[in-house]
Amino acid sequence: MNKEKENWHMSKNIPLTFVLTIIMQTVALVWFISALNTDVEYNSKQIIRNETRITGLEKIVQQQAVTMGRIDENIKSIRLMMEQIVADNRNSIQ
Repeated sequence: MNKEKENWHMSKNIPLTFVLTIIMQTVALVWFISALNTDVEYNSKQIIRNETRITGLEKIVQQQAVTMGRIDENIKSIRLMMEQIVADNRNSIQ
């Protein structure tokens, strides 16, 4: 019954280096988690930045596609006009 009421205490058999090692590992773990959290926050900011840039690039690419379509149509019109001029010149020569 006396053993049940006895308070917990640290035995003198535990070496001081063991206690210091546990404390150092705890500090190292807290430091690692803090650095990991900082990296996660930095990556989150970079993801947002990259998403914004990608959205801008998608708009530019879409505008370039429209411009390329217009250029193609202009080239077709010029080609047809030149073919018509060549045909008219052939008919007028004959």
